[in-house]
Amino acid sequence: MKKQLTAENLKEALWETLNGVKDGEIGAMQGDAIATQAREILRTTNTQLRISAQSKTDVPKKVVAFSQK
Repeated sequence: MKKQLTAENLKEALWETLNGVKDGEIGAMQGDAIATQAREILRTTNTQLRISAQSKTDVPKKVVAFSQK
């Protein structure tokens, strides 16, 4: 079963990746790819927040769920 993507899960995955690279269990290139994907997820979420603020609309429920779970 897939875990739902949340800010907490993303943070845990990044810490696991960082420790994996540090311990030699994960290659640096693989760690970089994971970090790149995490940055894109956060960039997309930030864009959604900015669009909501500029258009004076509610923050999308998925964005709230991502940050609160």
